Amino acid sequence: MATFYNQATLSYKGRSVSSNIAAGEIVSVLSATKNAVTDVYSQGGELVYIVTLTNSGAADLTDLTVTDDLGEYAFGSDSLVPLTYTAGSIKYFKNGVLQTAPTVSATSPLTVGGISVPAGGTSMLVYAAKANTYAPPGAGGTITNTASVTGGGLSEITASETVGAATESELDITKSVSPTTVPENGEVTYVFVITNSGGAEAGAADAVSVEDTFAPILSNIEVSFNGTVWSEGTEYNYDETSGAFSTVPGAITVPAAEFTQDQTTGEWTAEPGSAVLTVTGNI
Repeated sequence: MATFYNQATLSYKGRSVSSNIAAGEIVSVLSATKNAVTDVYSQGGELVYIVTLTNSGAADLTDLTVTDDLGEYAFGSDSLVPLTYTAGSIKYFKNGVLQTAPTVSATSPLTVGGISVPAGGTSMLVYAAKANTYAPPGAGGTITNTASVTGGGLSEITASETVGAATESELDITKSVSPTTVPENGEVTYVFVITNSGGAEAGAADAVSVEDTFAPILSNIEVSFNGTVWSEGTEYNYDETSGAFSTVPGAITVPAAEFTQDQTTGEWTAEPGSAVLTVTGNI
C-alpha cells in the first residue's frame, strides 16, 4: 500500500492561495504468499514450493510474471544459488483447477510468464527444486528464497519462504569379511562400518543396533567397537546355537558429519562421521 498527497494553488490578481492537502491511499488488489511443503532440506533432496496469488479486485489480472531467485545469496563479491529448479515440475492452477503448464523462460532465476489471476479468485504455481552443493548443510543452515510478481500494470510484490537444513542423523552400513578364504575351524573377522552423513550425532537415545545371523555359525567370538573390546550381555548378545548376533540398542553411537565450504567455489562438502564394529570368531 502507498499513501499519496496533493495540494492545489489558486492564483488571482498577482496573489496565490494554497488549498488544503488531500491524502489518498493506493490499495493493491494483488497479494502473494509462498510456502514450502516441508520445512527442512538436505543436499540432493527436493523441495516443493507453492506460490499463491490472490486477486481481491473486480477485474481479472493478466500477463503477470513470477520470478523466483531460488535462494540466491551473497558469497564474497559473487553470489551463489542453492536451489536447482526441477525441469518440468511446474503446475498452474486457477481457483483450484489445473491449467496448461505455463512457459518457463529461464531457470535461474526461475522465470514464469503469462500468469493470470481471476477477479476475486486465486492462482497457484507449484514447482520443485533440489538443494544443491551450495545449500548450507547442518545446524544453522537455511535457504530463504523469494518470489516476485510483476506485470499487469501493477507494482511489484514479493513473497518469501525460509527452510532449515535437516539436522537428523542419516546412517548407512557396510559389511566386509577377512580373509575371504578361510580354512575349516579357521578365524574370520567381520567388520561393520557405520557412517553418518547427517548433521546430528546418532546418540544412545537413538537406540542404534546392528543385527546379524552368522552362517556358518561363529564360535569363541570377540567383539570390539572403535577398538574397545565389548562384553557379552552388556553391549551385545550372541547365540552360538543359531548364530544370531545383536548389539544392545544405544551401545553404538556415530558422530555427525563435518561440513566444509570451499572458500573459492562456495561449494559445501561433507565428511561423514563413522564408527567401526568388529566381530572375530572361528568357523
